Amino acid sequence: MTDPAGTAEPVIMQPGEKLHPVPEQEPDASQEHGGLVGLVVGSIGVVYGDIGTSPLYALRESLAHSVKADSLTEEAVIGSISLLIFALIFTVTLKYVLFLMRADNRGEGGILSLMALAQSALGRQTKFAFLLGVGGAALFSGDAIITPAISVMSAIEGLELVTHRFTEFVMPITIFILVTLFWVQSHGTARVAAFFGPIMIIFFLTISVLGAIHIPDAPQVLGAFDPRAGISFLLNNGWLGFAILGSVFLGVTGAEALYADMGHFGRFPIQFAWLSFVLPALLLNYLGQGALILSQPEAVNNPFFLLAPEWALLPLVILSTVATVIASQAVITGAFSIVRQAIQLGLLPRLEITHTSATQEGQIYIGRINRLLLIGVLLLVIAFKGSSALASAYGIAVTGTMVVTTSLAFVVVWRKWKWPLWAALLLITGFLVIDLAFLAANLMKVVDGGWVPLVLGGCVMIVMWTWVRGTRLLAEKTHRDSLPLMDLIHMLEKSKPTRVPGTAIFLTSDPNVAPTALMHNLKHNKVVHERVLVICVKTENRPRVAPDRRFEIEKLSGDFYRATLHYGFMESPRVPATLASMRKAGLKYDIMTTSFFLGRRTIKESPSSEMPVWQDKLYVALTKQAANATDFFAIPSDRVVELGAQVTI
Repeated sequence: MTDPAGTAEPVIMQPGEKLHPVPEQEPDASQEHGGLVGLVVGSIGVVYGDIGTSPLYALRESLAHSVKADSLTEEAVIGSISLLIFALIFTVTLKYVLFLMRADNRGEGGILSLMALAQSALGRQTKFAFLLGVGGAALFSGDAIITPAISVMSAIEGLELVTHRFTEFVMPITIFILVTLFWVQSHGTARVAAFFGPIMIIFFLTISVLGAIHIPDAPQVLGAFDPRAGISFLLNNGWLGFAILGSVFLGVTGAEALYADMGHFGRFPIQFAWLSFVLPALLLNYLGQGALILSQPEAVNNPFFLLAPEWALLPLVILSTVATVIASQAVITGAFSIVRQAIQLGLLPRLEITHTSATQEGQIYIGRINRLLLIGVLLLVIAFKGSSALASAYGIAVTGTMVVTTSLAFVVVWRKWKWPLWAALLLITGFLVIDLAFLAANLMKVVDGGWVPLVLGGCVMIVMWTWVRGTRLLAEKTHRDSLPLMDLIHMLEKSKPTRVPGTAIFLTSDPNVAPTALMHNLKHNKVVHERVLVICVKTENRPRVAPDRRFEIEKLSGDFYRATLHYGFMESPRVPATLASMRKAGLKYDIMTTSFFLGRRTIKESPSSEMPVWQDKLYVALTKQAANATDFFAIPSDRVVELGAQVTI
């Protein structure tokens, strides 16, 4: 029952008693996402943008090594395509589509989801799983910067085939498209995403038809389906074959998106779209490119666009450009999602997150990350000046992430799925051997530009390590200097300070000690509200928390309550919404008579810090980038009282 003001009648609780939310039925995933057809079309538009645009440059870059070595033979063409086919079938189909997508964390995928799943399987947080997850997430950041640059530039370079007068405009057009792409992020992608699926369907149909038309030009290209063609070419050509293997990997970049976007569309729609539509289209296009090169060797410089007749060249360039923008959009959205997960897991500072959709939780925008990505992408375009040069920087980040994913999957298969150790080792070793071969081949690119994603990933790892270490040291110091909450309550019962009407809510990271803001309020204002609620927000090792497990309320005394709010690492902690659920459960609460007291700490460097000077300075700089708690927890700003303090690490 509620009163006219909308305040629920309080449930009478005894000290030590806990109040839980009323169980609610979770929404059906099928109702949220729509029918199967809609999910399949959506997955084609979002999940397969990156891997779908690989034909623009993958075979071209693979054969570029043979051209430089003056050995562009039929064996080289068929062998390269055979390796591409093997990579698509083994790495993408068997490893990701049929195996890894079974390792879901309550429906969600991705490197940090897998890290949380591995930690859950081990029953504790281990440095092994933690470091692997952080390393994979850091390497993904390199992919998020390189993918928009190489994808858009490779499409715009098709204009050079229309007329050489377009050559000087490739760079300006690429920069304009990329700046526009990042500029629209703040407006949300929900409306644009509705067109992604149909456009990518047209793109895949187009490239499959163009490829199929040219296969009769050199039917012997079908011999690429024999894996012996690729393996013998790889073994018979020494370092050249190894270098080609590194470029062949460009054909499977984007495979991580299959796993990472599983929560948005579900396992079956993504699997169905790949097996029935995307994979056949890619195979037909690669075979068509190979047949064209065998019949016209001069087409090796840009076989993708030369598949089209002259009259269709400009429309294909336009369609490919749109497809690469879609691929870039998917990677940018993925970067936002993984940063939010990292924030929730305590790996990064609290950055301001804007929700761009009222209905889709995943539609978010992080301004600081968007600006950093744009700066990185533009620097890459200007520095490398062409997609072929960028291809040297591409691949290492993705292969590194794949090795990490496979390693974490071993923990899940062995400890969570309860496979025998020998069976888990046998399965994972098969995948790991291929991943390590691709990684070793890509490491040959380090001097030519492969150092870029390694440096980017290393910087991100240092930032995450610094934030985790600094936050732990700060928490330990705060805990040492704090008063236990129950001791404070007993002291207040004896001293009986002045009481003021209303409810005071204090947010804290440690629910067992008195919040700093509460102590400052007592010290300076010398009052206590008639009802005090101490809230601790806790992030669980799961993507989302069911509504009936969102919070726990414990009555500590006649006027003190303590609540723990539980959120998944893919959720944004909206405290007012949870407070509304508490009111439905019976806690007396009225927003108009409630004040939120937040502590704003200014972190200062300390000569006695346990961290090196450089790391101390970096941690202080990171704290200055963090969003304030009011915005991060979506608290009404007109109900907030902030009390500041200076703290040294």
